[in-house]
Amino acid sequence: PGAPSSKGSCCNFPGYWTSDCDGQVQLRLGKNSLNNEVPLTVHDMVMDTAIKYANYIALGSKHRNGWHTLTYIEYYEQCRRAAKAFLKVLGLERFHGVGIMGFNSAEWVIASIGAILAGGFSVGILSTNSPKACQVIAENVEIDIFVVDSDRQLQKVIQIQSSLKHLKGIVQYTEEIQMVQENLYSWKEFLNLAGDISDEKLDQVIDSQKPNQCCTLVCSVGSLSPLKVMMLSHDNITWTTAAAVQSLCYKCPPEGQEVLVSYLPLSYIGAQIFDMWVAILVAGTLYFAPPEAGRMGMIPRPPGAGFLMDMLREVQPTTFYGIPWIWERMLDNLKTSHLDSSAFRRKLDRWAMRLGLHTNKQRMLEQVHPPLCFRLAKMLTFDRARKFLGLSHCEQFFNMGMGLPRATLDFFLSLNIPIFEMYGLSESTGLHALSGHQAFRLLSCGKGLPNTLTKIKEEDKEGVGHICIWGRNVFMGYLNDKEGTQKMMDSYGWMDTGDLGFLDVNSFLYVVGSIKDTITLRSGERINPYPIEKRVRTHLPIVRYVVVVGQDAPYLCALLTLKCQINSETGEPRTTLTSEAIAFCRKLRSQSTRLTDILHRRDPLVMEFISQGIEAANAEAPSESAKIIKWTILDNDFSVGGGELGITTKLKRAVVAKLYQAEIDSFYQGFG
Repeated sequence: PGAPSSKGSCCNFPGYWTSDCDGQVQLRLGKNSLNNEVPLTVHDMVMDTAIKYANYIALGSKHRNGWHTLTYIEYYEQCRRAAKAFLKVLGLERFHGVGIMGFNSAEWVIASIGAILAGGFSVGILSTNSPKACQVIAENVEIDIFVVDSDRQLQKVIQIQSSLKHLKGIVQYTEEIQMVQENLYSWKEFLNLAGDISDEKLDQVIDSQKPNQCCTLVCSVGSLSPLKVMMLSHDNITWTTAAAVQSLCYKCPPEGQEVLVSYLPLSYIGAQIFDMWVAILVAGTLYFAPPEAGRMGMIPRPPGAGFLMDMLREVQPTTFYGIPWIWERMLDNLKTSHLDSSAFRRKLDRWAMRLGLHTNKQRMLEQVHPPLCFRLAKMLTFDRARKFLGLSHCEQFFNMGMGLPRATLDFFLSLNIPIFEMYGLSESTGLHALSGHQAFRLLSCGKGLPNTLTKIKEEDKEGVGHICIWGRNVFMGYLNDKEGTQKMMDSYGWMDTGDLGFLDVNSFLYVVGSIKDTITLRSGERINPYPIEKRVRTHLPIVRYVVVVGQDAPYLCALLTLKCQINSETGEPRTTLTSEAIAFCRKLRSQSTRLTDILHRRDPLVMEFISQGIEAANAEAPSESAKIIKWTILDNDFSVGGGELGITTKLKRAVVAKLYQAEIDSFYQGFG
């Protein structure tokens, strides 16, 4: 697509980007006007659903005394009440922020939409953030109001409030407030403030909003990186939501109603798009787990012993969004159940799974004639597995975050559970490409959203290059960071994602790494660690994470973690190996059941197997420089709480390098 040269918001017309909080941008409309969705504000989308589906259940919240539900008209009215309270009493200014910090709940989404209707910004903040990180965010995005879930989060705000010149009020939406302070309100008190402002006044604010203005800020702050604040417009939210719905197979009343479970932190924009906004557009019911179920705003608890599997079994979702961490827990639970079953049952399941994998691979290539015995396999094995997971009614399964290993994808596919991958950044409103029943290839994250464009620039001889994208999902820019925004965007609105990948002949996108993760050896040769790590995991099924290191070093080395169980209370890895890993050790005639049985070369059988796996991976390396020379097993598996993983279990390489610097240094002792 062609467009006038963009210079941010400094031109006579809006450019494709801006770094100003009150700026406007040119929407990336295609040349064919018939294909262009009409730009909408968030209020347009929410009100439309509230009118059409007024009496359908929108939100379900579990408390000790049972389920509390809101219909769509009640949901909309509460969002308006929150907006009025923000405006009148708490004094939310236009283009200022409402920081929301806490576990997923009806109050979270109502506060978010209310902030937008009031002309402010919804700013989701991770519950794991330190007071200092909260202060940095609040100062940079001019937060007027904090909405927190508990006394624990409240204390963070209390600790920093003296330095926040814009702070006008705090709202706490669960637990009884433990202290008395001016401008501190319970959720009920907060909503009761709405009576002082008229519908006409709120409607004036709503009517002044434009689709190409900012409504949501996404903050990325880490211990090793400066704060980045991504500005998303109304159109970013509403268009991306509509494009996702157009690409996938959702039910809509009165024919049926989607049932969804919200557990991934809503400060993550990918979760927000699918939990909040898609649910609204298709008039689905969004269920929240009870606050006492677990540390929801922090680390999702594993399905085997935690709240999630119980929630799935109770509400029976029709679409499920998992992350690698969750899918791996489910896989291990299924394998444990399989090992505990009778010899006849195991034999039956193996037959059904072989049939399931073969049939689904044929379906993937559009050769859609399942054998007659497929129905029998479904009844005896596939339906049983789905029921065990609480996914009996589920028709779509997605993985958010890092791509799953081929072995995991094959395992679930053999149970007639195709897991659809997706690709997106916060800068692309959480989504750009996705798989579905109509567009599915193993290891691919699918095809770009309708009316978006994807190109690969600076391709190497294998067709791998920089992934660049164009579409109405591309963000407005980084708040107050003109230089950073210009680095991301060219004058025609194309955004360089910073990721490496390729497109196949059918336009399926494959992501194979990140430019920032490229390792430059001392020789000057540049190595993408992702394919190397993938090869190692393929050859070593007991290994969970592989991190290839070697920046400015003479050769590559690898840090390995073994598959360990997760503590359901804390989300931290245990030292006990998973059932899958133990079963594999038995195949090697090893008696190891714990990580400590293997560390420091205590188990020669496992060590020899890993050595052979590394050698096999090296045999497939395209060059000598791409081979792993040394490796070590770390004394714990990675976790979100440990800092090695992001909230979608994406590996934080810089953090890993810092945490395990001693192990890395030992690889290169004797080299200057």
